[in-house]
Amino acid sequence: MKYNISDTAQNAKASEVREILKLTQTPEVISFAGGLPAPDLFPVEDIKNVTAKVLEEDALVALQYTTTEGNDDLRRAIIDQRLKPFNMEASLENIMITSGSQQGLELTSKMFINKGDTVIVENPTYLTAISPFKSYGVNLATVNTDDDGIIIEDLIETIESNKNVKFIYLIPDFQNPTGRCMSVERRKQVVEIAEKYNIPIVEDSPYGELVLEGEKLPTIKSFDKNGYVIYLGSFSKVFCPGFRIGWIVADSALVEKYVILKQGVDLQTSTIDQMIVARYMQEYNLDNHIEKIKDLYRNRRRCMLDAMEKYFPENIKYTKPRGGLFIWVMLPETEDSKEILQRAIEEKVAFVPGQPFHAHGEVRNAFRLNYSNMPEDRIEEGIKRLGVILKEIL
Repeated sequence: MKYNISDTAQNAKASEVREILKLTQTPEVISFAGGLPAPDLFPVEDIKNVTAKVLEEDALVALQYTTTEGNDDLRRAIIDQRLKPFNMEASLENIMITSGSQQGLELTSKMFINKGDTVIVENPTYLTAISPFKSYGVNLATVNTDDDGIIIEDLIETIESNKNVKFIYLIPDFQNPTGRCMSVERRKQVVEIAEKYNIPIVEDSPYGELVLEGEKLPTIKSFDKNGYVIYLGSFSKVFCPGFRIGWIVADSALVEKYVILKQGVDLQTSTIDQMIVARYMQEYNLDNHIEKIKDLYRNRRRCMLDAMEKYFPENIKYTKPRGGLFIWVMLPETEDSKEILQRAIEEKVAFVPGQPFHAHGEVRNAFRLNYSNMPEDRIEEGIKRLGVILKEIL
């Protein structure tokens, strides 16, 4: 049968990361491609314990539908443990549970974007945010970044030169893909800009707690006093991604609309998963668990940076992030990281080329490395293989 599918489906493209991950399923491939947490730190026995308690004490609730807004115990735990400690004020009416923060991006696109509207993003930005934005027929306006995040003067110019700017999408903490952090001063400035031009900010913060060096910076949301910042949080990078639990924090009037939009997508996020995470946060210290993650990632980041200094050609530049999961590698302008990836796959090592992180695909001479998922001996060997390839090509 020939299917007459929609323009949206016709234009949809597979995630480049997911397609690369298909190539890396064999054990001999050393993959620096996905943003995968270290599975050896999943608290399996603790989760078995709380899951048993949830089913023993509340099975009929856990296996039933729940409200679209989300489980009250979980939302209270997020407010008390993940928002208030970082000076973000919220009540139950300000928070909705999502099926991962990716759903937050999809629902935000549906909330704000009409065909032909403009969304402002950093250049480069998270590639899997570009996809839902584009699916709604948006004009993606890009603003360049430096070591302190989005460049404020360029942001103002971009706002003033584009019509119907619906929101500014930012990843201020250990940005994906560059690993950079936005400075405190620029965080304050973007809130002032949002208020001046009446444009919301979508603050995506899956990595904000993975501080491996220095102090955690205040969120953009913590400077927001008038409801301009929509905050997307997630347990995927600091707990277990398989639960697919994220959350949206926003003005109560917006949350009411988010609830209606989510009802048309999946009705609700998994009841039992929400209850398991809530029970874990009641009985165990998630902050202690995050500290263990940070200790491991600190060592793996050091291992990768040391190996890059040892094996990479001297004319290659790369970021040295203070946290998060990623290192951004910049090649000479004449090089194409997709071509280098094909050679790397032959040598059983993988990364994500830089082109899909740019809304208009204009930059080819960069790629992203992940250091969280591989043990140190594999990191050393993988970077060594990449170094040989790069020296051959360059």
